[in-house]
Amino acid sequence: MTGLTKAALRKGLMTAGALVLTTALAHGDEAAEQFRADFLDGKLSWEDVSKRAADEGKVNFYYWGGSDTINVWIDSVAAPAMKELGVTLNPVRITNTKDAIDLVLAEKNAGKGVGAGSVDAIWVNGENFYTMKQQDALFGSFAQKVPNAANFDWNPDDPRSLLNLRDFGVVTDSKEIPWSGQQYVCAVNRQYVDAADTPSTFEDMKAYLEKNPGKFTYVKPPHYIGNTFVQSVMYAFNPDGNGGVPFQQSIDDLGAAELARLIKPGMEYLKSIEPMLLGADGGKARYPEDIAALDGLFLNGEVYFNCKFGLYAVHTGLQTGAYPEKAEAFIFPKGLMIANKNYLAIPANSPNPASALLLANYMASVDSQASKLENAGMPVGIDVWKLSADDASMVQKAAPPLYGVTQADLDANVAPDTNASLVDVIEGTWLEYIERGSSSSIEEIVDTMVKQMAQ
Repeated sequence: MTGLTKAALRKGLMTAGALVLTTALAHGDEAAEQFRADFLDGKLSWEDVSKRAADEGKVNFYYWGGSDTINVWIDSVAAPAMKELGVTLNPVRITNTKDAIDLVLAEKNAGKGVGAGSVDAIWVNGENFYTMKQQDALFGSFAQKVPNAANFDWNPDDPRSLLNLRDFGVVTDSKEIPWSGQQYVCAVNRQYVDAADTPSTFEDMKAYLEKNPGKFTYVKPPHYIGNTFVQSVMYAFNPDGNGGVPFQQSIDDLGAAELARLIKPGMEYLKSIEPMLLGADGGKARYPEDIAALDGLFLNGEVYFNCKFGLYAVHTGLQTGAYPEKAEAFIFPKGLMIANKNYLAIPANSPNPASALLLANYMASVDSQASKLENAGMPVGIDVWKLSADDASMVQKAAPPLYGVTQADLDANVAPDTNASLVDVIEGTWLEYIERGSSSSIEEIVDTMVKQMAQ
């Protein structure tokens, strides 16, 4: 879906909402609304929350279901744990998180208020969160009010707290709680590429492809994995040489002309390597649609590299057979490996708000985080420096091994994510300039995208 289409959809949803003659709460649950108000005002104990959750009896958790290891962990660990708390976990596995966001917004704009929707909790990334926040579709500032909030650093004076306080450059206002941390990490198949020939920069990758055409590709935007690759290219070719720094600003602060200036060299680089990507010798480069498709190409030796979010992707891939036996991680692009957290958000019209809070608190527990790390290979979202020595040791022991890199290597090459308000514009520019081969200039494309989004 292009940035233009997304903008039109958002506009349509807002227009639909304006046509509703009743307020959002008119079709809501008064008791649920009172519960939300009292909880956010600090008038309820956690025991009060737990009792209401037991009365509600279930929680509808919408999340991307494309990972078997995550699905197994949800079913075998999280669901039984929630059952012990008196709540039945209903996992709703979706292929695109945006589907859950669209459902929440459609129900909200149809007048379904607090307690009357379908979705209790969603696994979101920054772009999803930005959309919900813009539409006032979030439950409220709950994250620092649950007991396991103590496992996170909320101090704005400590730079380590940044990923709890800002998501894709957007202030979280505690309206979502971190669930996992991640970094964009590339893997290489050592059966075909030795250490001396392994690229560490995008210039190196281009030189490698000139000698080995067709052995690399990346996931197609608008998939978030593809968007992230494109964003890292924009950082690398930032004409001012300061990487991701200017991309932390919103589109309102940056402006269309400045964004076009910043991304033009990166877009030109992506255009220049397209004839050397997988399938290009047949007339058209192949961009896999999702992670599973890229994994398949990597496993079969059609490409020699696999770039995606996944600190422990190599370990998981080797365990499940999704990766070739000689796969290992490597540092690429040097200094620009985007790191972020992903979160759990509660919609404003959650049908079971107390159960949603109970789920959020459970997912933020040390036991849950360590188990998820060990069994599903998902890095923790909690901040280890906030934990007791025993709890920190538990997390450390749960971590799967790394292959080809050390944690120090990864930490030394971290880059921030792009501001959420820029993502659609960069994505839309890629679709026009790279996929469709538009004859319009990058400046014209960006200007059009920004104007459409503002409508």
